[in-house]
Amino acid sequence: MSPDSLSPTSTPLLDQVSSPDDLKRLSRDQLPALSQELRDEIVRVCSVGGLHLASSLGATDLIVALHYVLNSPRDRILFDVGHQAYAHKILTGRRDQMATIKKEGGLSGFTKVSENPHDAITVGHASTSLANALGMAMARDALGQDYKVAAVIGDGSLTGGMALAALNTIGDMNRRMLIVLNDNEMSISENVGAMNKFMRGLQVQKWFQEGEGAGKKAMEAVSKPLASFMSRAKSSTRHFFDPASVNPFAAMGVRYVGPVDGHNVQELVWLMERLVDLDGPTILHVVTKKGKGLSYAEADPIYWHGPGKFDPDTGEFSASKAYSWSAAFGDAMTELAAQDPRTFVITPAMREGSGLVGYSKAHPHRYLDVGIAEEVAVTAAAGMALQGLRPVVAIYSSFLQRAYDQVLHDVAIEHLNVTFAIDRAGIVGADGATHNGVFDLSFLRSIPGVRIGLPRDAAELRGMLKYAQTHDGPFAIRYPRGNTQPVPEGTWPDLEWGTWERLKDGSDVVILAGGKGLEYAQKAADGLSGVGLVNARFVKPLDEAMLREVARTARAIITVEDNTVVGGFGSAVLEFLNAEGLRTPVRVLGIPDEFQEHATVESVHARTGIDAQAIRTVLAELGVDVPLGV
Repeated sequence: MSPDSLSPTSTPLLDQVSSPDDLKRLSRDQLPALSQELRDEIVRVCSVGGLHLASSLGATDLIVALHYVLNSPRDRILFDVGHQAYAHKILTGRRDQMATIKKEGGLSGFTKVSENPHDAITVGHASTSLANALGMAMARDALGQDYKVAAVIGDGSLTGGMALAALNTIGDMNRRMLIVLNDNEMSISENVGAMNKFMRGLQVQKWFQEGEGAGKKAMEAVSKPLASFMSRAKSSTRHFFDPASVNPFAAMGVRYVGPVDGHNVQELVWLMERLVDLDGPTILHVVTKKGKGLSYAEADPIYWHGPGKFDPDTGEFSASKAYSWSAAFGDAMTELAAQDPRTFVITPAMREGSGLVGYSKAHPHRYLDVGIAEEVAVTAAAGMALQGLRPVVAIYSSFLQRAYDQVLHDVAIEHLNVTFAIDRAGIVGADGATHNGVFDLSFLRSIPGVRIGLPRDAAELRGMLKYAQTHDGPFAIRYPRGNTQPVPEGTWPDLEWGTWERLKDGSDVVILAGGKGLEYAQKAADGLSGVGLVNARFVKPLDEAMLREVARTARAIITVEDNTVVGGFGSAVLEFLNAEGLRTPVRVLGIPDEFQEHATVESVHARTGIDAQAIRTVLAELGVDVPLGV
């Protein structure tokens, strides 16, 4: 059966639920069956949409329990990142819209305040839920209100410094809230770091193994007061608290309960009913299986984190054989590291996304995954550079935003030899406003000494990486989400940083573009006489000699960039011309000063006016003879 022709699965219980109020009308005995129906529905939807599958399957039972116990939207349920929230969307009246997730005009792939009143926060980046929860609990108490606050955070998100800092303050403020720690041993890649080792340590304690039986006994004794349960939990955990291994949550002043089975929905309900009203903050540590209920997703949760379309019965689908920019970067770094023992690659939990699986295997001792801690990645790179290494930080554009101060303070001030390989630069499409990488040109341009390049293809990417690894100072190389053409091993073009390339002669109107914008500019300029085209592959520094020549000979200039128009490449051109006293008219095309919602990359570029058709429209406005209908 083709995934595109799937008929709805049989979901008699789920058919009765279109809101959390409907859910509460079911008996507790029906909840396990409802959870399974939810998983079936999530698999069906994801099989035709290429969405976040494994994480949503793993969190289904705990989401059912939360909505069964709490009264959303009055009570606030917060999800960190939002990858795992599909069951939440279905239970809050959006089942008939699930096929629109990540599509233009459809549902967000994450929770979004403006989308639904049950979405307590807008998310996309990790480690933000706990600080939000603290703020909501503080607001509740300040205003004399009485709603409950519950935050769901994965163990992967606890590798983020913001989450740990929030926990520290939560313990100090001692406000009533429930934190559900969804421990599936994963973020997108395997989790790393001391916190991950602590979680695994909990699970191998003798008392935890015995606790599986204790959980069943607890279910049989639901009528007993919570004090009795807490006494048993305290007795069990006492085995864990010894000088060699101290529970960090307790040390921070946060009550800890668990670990418990995150797929026993009835036990979760029993616990949440009793924990949610306790004074002060409580962590309920639930152990879940990413990909729960789908054998192939359980076996390889990394691969099935966000798969394309697939047959839910067999797990088969047509994998893309295209060569991605991420793969081009990973291949280049693997070769560079073989040539130079000083090369070291750092990533904040994005091994797969950044194309570094091969590199991590080829050079395991010169590879560091710091977890979801972008600031740590950048400053660790600074420390390496200070000691003679040539570190490369592989990071998504929208994640680099979180480390702006570290780039400025820890790297740029001392002009350290750190290269930033900025993936997903520009519009990314389906992930929307939280993930669009359209600000990096602007915020990096503001930092003295940071040099910025925009390769047009894999060959130029290699040339820029090679240059950055053999010259001093901080370099930023940005490239888009999507595909490029592979090049042979050993391809290292000799590029001089700061030099542009004239691709098409023309002195009437000249288009200056780099990266993704260059693709559109090439299509727009094709076949038009008098229109010049320049591969403006370096934004900082500009090729001042060529820009000066263009400005003196052309009647007008068009700049094209996949970045906000505020402070980006076009601004750099205007600043230079103004300083030189050159009055050549410049039309700046780029992303407007507003957030762009999810849609295909092509659709967003069309509506923001930087695609080939939009460029041709501007050329016509400038007096270029553009054939009608082209």
